Amino acid sequence: MFDFSGLVAVITGASSGLGVQFARALAAQGANLVLLARRVPKLQAVADEVRDMFGVEVLPVGCDVTNLDQVRAAVDAVDARFGRADILVNNAGTGGVAPALDMTDEQWDADIALDLTATFRVTREFMNRLIKRSDCGRVINISSMYGLVGNTTIPTSAYHAAKGGVVNLTRALAAEWAKDSVTVNCICPGYFETELTAEALKTPEFQEYVKQWVPLGRQGKAGELNTALLFLASPESSYVTGTSVVVDGGYTCV
Repeated sequence: MFDFSGLVAVITGASSGLGVQFARALAAQGANLVLLARRVPKLQAVADEVRDMFGVEVLPVGCDVTNLDQVRAAVDAVDARFGRADILVNNAGTGGVAPALDMTDEQWDADIALDLTATFRVTREFMNRLIKRSDCGRVINISSMYGLVGNTTIPTSAYHAAKGGVVNLTRALAAEWAKDSVTVNCICPGYFETELTAEALKTPEFQEYVKQWVPLGRQGKAGELNTALLFLASPESSYVTGTSVVVDGGYTCV
């Protein structure tokens, strides 16, 4: 079970953080990888590391997912190298912090563009050309527990709105593409350390908050999202679609 040998997995936002963890998890199960990100030197380093560790094919492609031309060029590159895509992990994202009354239109638009619109565009372009060719089409969107609830600690309404949109976009695409035997699911992580969150998570104040409000009493550890990813991406999960798997230490259950 969970053998991904010969499958092609595309991961956005793959130059750091959760994207690197997802790349290692899928490669460890035998998947060939396409890694997309803007920072090409970091992306190349990740590609070299994963290739050396797991012996799979890895294609790094510089791509700003908010740029439609670059997304289409990435699809061309994957088509030329592999001819199909089996798994798409929409991981690229951001999270601007600003009180709602102070948030500018530019801040709002930037968050929506990367966290929601880019997720739709990347999925549309890969579905049109490559995922339909697969016998095991899997789309996995990375939302957030903040796509399901509000919060009283960090003012980030645009992020909440965008990630909530990703959750319902997942449902809509799952319903629309079920006839094509393509599943579309979502992961909603809780507090995990990434480049965007590392500084805040390490403060004593935030650690105390986590101990008080997360039932398991801690933030997520590296690798604790992998089982959710592999479950939703696997050929065995062909009857699971339109769902969101929450990995948050229990934050949203209280």
